[in-house]
Amino acid sequence: MKQFTTPVRHRSKVAAAWLACLLGVFGAHWWYIGRRGAWMVTAFSVLMLGLAQLYPVWWDNPAFLLLIVPISDGFIEALIFALKPDEKFDAKYNPGSAIVTRTGWNAVIAAIFTTFVGGIITMFGIALIVVHVYTAMGWLDGYVI
Repeated sequence: MKQFTTPVRHRSKVAAAWLACLLGVFGAHWWYIGRRGAWMVTAFSVLMLGLAQLYPVWWDNPAFLLLIVPISDGFIEALIFALKPDEKFDAKYNPGSAIVTRTGWNAVIAAIFTTFVGGIITMFGIALIVVHVYTAMGWLDGYVI
């Protein structure tokens, strides 16, 4: 009797890194690597973006500022994926796959891009949060920003 097996899906380390960098706020990399709970990240981000629309200034409200958490997570995980050795990535995300991951400069370029863009966006998000909190507490009264 012949037994049929479902082929194991091979996941690309570079694709996971780029998804985390560019769409990490929605948990796209979680969906790609098959992580449980990916729907919660996506639902949280969509909910916060929806709630941000209820405020007069979309970028200066708690719902939008909470998005810094999944955004930062995406950048951090993009660096982890890009810099993880191929053997360790395959052992964790591609068990049973006949294909061996061999990354070259693609992972390095993803890591460099993530470092620059992620650093800028994360620092900008932290600055927005600080200005929002300081304004809400009245610490910036009398200052023109």
